[in-house]
Formats: sequence, C-alpha cells, structure tokens
Amino acid sequence: MEFMMGWRGRRSRKTKKEGRRKGSKNQCSPEISKLHSKARNCYAFGDYKKAIPILKEVIKQAPHLPDAYQTLGDVHSALGDKCRALNCYHVAAQLAPKNPSLWTLLFTKFMEVGNISGASNSLSRGISAYPEAENVVALKLDRASLHVQLKDFEKAAALYEEIVQTCPGNVKALKSGAEMYPKCGQTEHIHMLEDYLRAHPTDADLSVIDLLVSLLMENNAHNEALQHIEHAQLTLYSGKEPPLEMKVKAGICHANLGNMRKAAGLFTEFAAGNTKFNEGFLHLKIARCYMSLKYGVQAIFYFYQALKTLEDHIEARLTLASVLLEECRDDEAISLLSPPRNLDCVPLPTYKARSWWCDGKVKLKLCSIFRAKGMHKELVDAIYDLVHESLKITSLGRRVKRKLLKKELFQRIKTLDDQQTGNVFSRNRSRTLPLSDHRKVNREKKRLEEKAKLKEEKRAVAMATGHDGQSDDYSDSDDDPEIDPQEILKGPPLPDLVKEKDNHDLILDLCKSLTSLNRHFEALKIIKLALKSTKGMAAFRGDLRTLGAQIAYTAPDPEQGLNYVKYIADQNPYSNAVWNCYYKVISRFKDWYREKHYKFVRHRRNRLKDCAPPSIITGHHYTRKSRHQDAAREYLEAYKLLPENPLVNLCAGTALINLAHGHRLQNKHHCIAQGFAFLYNNLRVCKSSQEAMYNIARAFHQVGLVTLAASYYEKVLGIHVKDYPIPKLPHENPHSNRNQSPGYCDLRREAAFNLHLIYKQSGSFDLARQVLRDHCTF
Repeated sequence: MEFMMGWRGRRSRKTKKEGRRKGSKNQCSPEISKLHSKARNCYAFGDYKKAIPILKEVIKQAPHLPDAYQTLGDVHSALGDKCRALNCYHVAAQLAPKNPSLWTLLFTKFMEVGNISGASNSLSRGISAYPEAENVVALKLDRASLHVQLKDFEKAAALYEEIVQTCPGNVKALKSGAEMYPKCGQTEHIHMLEDYLRAHPTDADLSVIDLLVSLLMENNAHNEALQHIEHAQLTLYSGKEPPLEMKVKAGICHANLGNMRKAAGLFTEFAAGNTKFNEGFLHLKIARCYMSLKYGVQAIFYFYQALKTLEDHIEARLTLASVLLEECRDDEAISLLSPPRNLDCVPLPTYKARSWWCDGKVKLKLCSIFRAKGMHKELVDAIYDLVHESLKITSLGRRVKRKLLKKELFQRIKTLDDQQTGNVFSRNRSRTLPLSDHRKVNREKKRLEEKAKLKEEKRAVAMATGHDGQSDDYSDSDDDPEIDPQEILKGPPLPDLVKEKDNHDLILDLCKSLTSLNRHFEALKIIKLALKSTKGMAAFRGDLRTLGAQIAYTAPDPEQGLNYVKYIADQNPYSNAVWNCYYKVISRFKDWYREKHYKFVRHRRNRLKDCAPPSIITGHHYTRKSRHQDAAREYLEAYKLLPENPLVNLCAGTALINLAHGHRLQNKHHCIAQGFAFLYNNLRVCKSSQEAMYNIARAFHQVGLVTLAASYYEKVLGIHVKDYPIPKLPHENPHSNRNQSPGYCDLRREAAFNLHLIYKQSGSFDLARQVLRDHCTF
C-alpha cells in the first residue's frame, strides 16, 4: 500500500561509488578456484606431471591470476627446471607488483642461477612494494651486497648509509658502509664511525673502534687514532687489560708520531709477556722502531729474530738487506737474499706456490747488489732466466692462455643458448657470462658449426666413394689435450720489468754483463725482446739500439746486431764514428758486398747527397769487387764534398792508378797522372808525412817507375815516426792496444823491404843486402 502511495523509505547517507569494486577484477570463478586447488593438491602429493596441464588450463582461463603462475613455478622448480620456474615467478611478480614475498622469492631464484642484475632489480621492487615491512632492512643489506658484487661501490655505500640512518644500531651496515666509501674515493666513512662513537660513548662496539683506528692509520692520522685508542681504554676498559691488537696499534701510532723509545719499549713488553701472539710480527715492529732511531745493530738483530718465524716475509727480508748494505755488510746481504746452499734438502710445503728466493723483488734486490759490486757472472746467473721469460711473455702483447677444451666450449655455447631463449623478459636478460665472452662464444659457435658442416661434407664424399667415413679425419672424437685447469693464465715473473725506469738500467747492465762473458747471442736476444715489449719508450729504445750496435761491433757473428748498427747510422748520418762502426761490422762478413748489405749504403748515398761516408764505403765496395772505374767515380763524388780530406785523396789516387792497369783503358798515361795528382795532394794535406811518401813510393813502384820509387823509399827511411794511439770509437776500450810491439806506426821496415826488391831486381845485391841488414833485422 505504501508502495502504491509512492513512499520509498529513508535514503542512506552513504554515497554510492561509481565503477567496479576494488579487487573484483582479480576474483576468479568457483570453477577456476577448484582447478587451482586440485593442482595444488597434485603438487603437494608430488604428482607434478599431472599438475602442469591443470595449471596451464587455469592460466588459459584466468591469465591475470598470479597464484597460478607461482604454483606452476613451484612445480617446475621441483622438477629441476630452473629457467621455466624463474619465468613463472617473474610473471607472478609482475601481476602482483605490491606483493613483497613474490619479489623476495624471485630474488632467491635469480641468485641461484647467478643473475646478479636480475636479483638486484627484484630486491628494488620488493623494497618499494612495502617499505614498512619488517624484513626491509635485511632486503636492503642483500641489495647492498649485490652492488658490491657488481663493483658499484658508490650505490652500496649510499644504501648502507640509508640503513644506518634508519637503524643507527646496525653495526654490520655501519662497518660495511665505512669500508665502501674509500673504494669510491670519498671520506664520509670517518664521519660515520665518529658519529656512532659520539652516540655510544660507553657501549660502543669494539669492532667499530678497531675499524676506525685502522682507517685513520691508513690516512696517516696517527694522532687521532691514538686519541681514540686512549679514549677506549678509559671508557670501555677502565681497570681491565685492553686487547693485544689495540695495544699493538697504539705502538705503531707512537712509532709513526716519532715516539720511538715508547714504541720500542711497548713492543719489547709485548714480546716478553705475550708468547702466544705472533712473535715474528712483534720482532718486526721492534726492528722498524730501532731502524727509525738509526740503531742499525739492534734493528738487524730483531730483523733476524723476525725472519726465524716469518721466513717468507719478503718485505722484512728486503728491509734487512738494505740495513746490512748501510752497515757495509755486503756479503751478509748477498747470503741473506741468495737461495739456501743445500736447496735439494730444504723441504717445501705443499701449500706454498713458490719459495721466497724465487720472488721477483728478492731477485731484483740481489741483482742491484751484484751490479754495484761489478759481479757480472753472478748477475747473469741470478736474473737472466727471469728477465728472458718476462720479456718473452710481455712481447706477445697478451697473456699466454691455454686453449679451451671442447666440453668447456660446448658448455659455454649451451649457456648462451639458454640465456638467449630462456627468459621471456629481454629487458632483464640473465647474464651468466660477461659481455666480452658473448662475442667469443658466438665466434666459436660459428666456427664449430662451419667445422661440423665441413666434416659432414667430407663424410658424405667418403661414403659416395666407397669409404666407411669413420676414419680420424671425419670423426668428432678428437679433443684437445688434457691441460691442468689450474694453469689457465700465465703472467710474467717480473710484471713491472718494462714499466719501471729503474729496471731499464737493469736490462742494459744485464746485456753488458752478457757481453763481457762473451755471450753476445743472449745479449742480442734480450735486446730484441725488450724492443718488442717497450713500445712508446723512445729514450729506452734508443739506448737498447745503441747497445745492440756496440755488441755487434765486438761480436764474432755480427749478423744479429747489424740492424741496430743501421738504425744508429740512420739516426746519425753525418757522424764519422758511426759510419766507421758500420764499416767495421760489415767488413767482417765474407760476402758483405752482397745485395743485402750493399742496398742500405746505396739508398743512403742516393738520399744524402751532402754526406760523404756512404760514397766512400760504396767505393770500398767496388774496390773489393775490382770494379775500379766505379770506385773512382764514388771517390770523386766524395772528393767534391771533402777536397781536403787525406783519405779521400788517397782512395781516389789509388783507384785511378788501379784503373790504369786495365786492358781496355786507352788513355792510361792521363789516368796515371790524375792518380798521382791526388796522391801529391794527399802529401800536401798530410804535410809530407812518412805515410804519404810511402804511398807515393808504392804507387811509383806499382806502375814501374822504380827510380822515382827508390828515391821516395829512401826519403821514408830517413824519417822516424813515434808510436801514437790508434783511434778508437767512443765505446771501445782506449787501452786495448797496449800489448802491441813497439814501432807499429813506423813504415821504415816496409819501405826497406820494397827498396831491397828494387835493388835485387836491378842486380845490386850488395845494396839490397845492406838495406835489409840496416832496417829489417832485430
């Protein structure tokens, strides 16, 4: 009745919300819930194969339901298919982005497969999904540790600092953050630890104080570190004995602040009262304190005491050697750094990679002593093998790597295939291999595919021709040789041999020592390897080439060092000493005038028109081949540049006189006159010296003018010449000719012998006999 009269009752004051109810979209029908429950029961009872099609049907009917994907991921995880399980968990997390438990589960699965970037992203989404969760601090710590693994220390430090601001009492985050900031080049870590100590004056954690003191000592703030140690002793250890590590650091701070007596007394007290502590370490600290006080004898005593316990402590051994050298105890320093004499009887523990006497720093220090004392043989025996191996490895431009086994290569290819196709989210693709290895694996994959295709073609051809196709040439059973997996990389024994300038002098001294021991081939080999390993070091490379030229000058076989002589000649084309060295080197070759060596001089002669030595050497080349006309032409070119040079005039004159003896020359008298003109010019330039007169006499004797020859021989006999030093190159020993007999610069005996030949040929036997008796008898 009321309805008929239009009365509708009291209207509710609640406003009706427009749209669908919140969460109604994700609600599933009873049929889907029943299927999902059935799949969960199958999973619970271990019937995984039956659960998979049921869950796929649920996903097909309700693709927006995250629980179905999570259950399917659980099933695949139980079956061991981590890749499919990871994809299912990822889809579930994307459908329920505000569910932190799913992101935490996804983080765990990413960590299982080694995907650090995916795990970090999952933690970020989990933290942002519910920032007020109870385990958010643990999640942030995990995320910070992932940043550390990715070497993103700045983000890790910022995250640790955020945790400390949220939970000031979290000591783990505080210490980790303080350790991260120095790796970023920042100094906030000191302030973080100091703020913590100010907030906890009486109940601070001892590990925080220890870390702060260590960081201050690394920054050379020993005064502040000592203040913190003393404050900790007053507040935390009042009436108690502080830890021994804290007392040791206090002694180190005293030593660095100059309080050596207090530090030495403190360390001595430690050594006497703490037998269980590392006595070698304490003795080492005491020795360094005495060394700072300039007490050498006491420092040496405590260094020896430390080495009894710390036998493999390289720095202690090197420091002791330096102190012994300062005390003029060189032999003792050498015995300290040398290997034990009874080396075969010394037991080597299995955990040691190598003994202390094989360390590169020990070898270098020992070699510096040998170099200072001039002990060439000992220097070579100590360092040659290490230098040769280091230069050989460095000259390759890369480390010596072993070849990958086929099974390892196939495993990498399998990992790459799973990585490319296993994850449905390309944005967060799993990177189980570094990016640089991706390219290598792709190249090897293509190479193996081409190799397999080629083998199949060979096998097909073999089958068609009637062979069985199972021979070694077509089979895949060949594998790489077995190699120790531990020896993957091999580095040089002396890594910084060519980088440090101090070692450059070592290489040069080693080559000089090898040369002094007549081991020229090894010295030139070291120089060759050093040149390959020192690209960009122009000064050192120039010293190496100069030394190589000097070694080639004295080596019995100069073939290996000829290129260095050529390089020096190119760098100094107008130096007579350099060209003299070059000519002496090539003159020791039996066939030095062959095209291989002659080409160098010919190119320099054509390029350097104003340089006389190449023309002179070319003239010598033609003279040796009895091509006197070509030799005269070269000497005349040199005469244009050096008209007053005695050697050029002498060579030109002798070449023209030798040319006059040819059968095809028509104007022989004119050629002889020209030759004598150059010889008389040489006589004028040399100021009528004995050598110039002898050359003219010898020329007259050669052309048959014996009367003139006899007159000049008699003039030579009337001149007495004193011995003078033979000119040497700058690197040669100036006293190397001391053993020569007296009169090696006097030509009177040679002139007398030639004059007696003239007298004998003319029938004057008495004159010939008299000349020999006066000048050629001893």
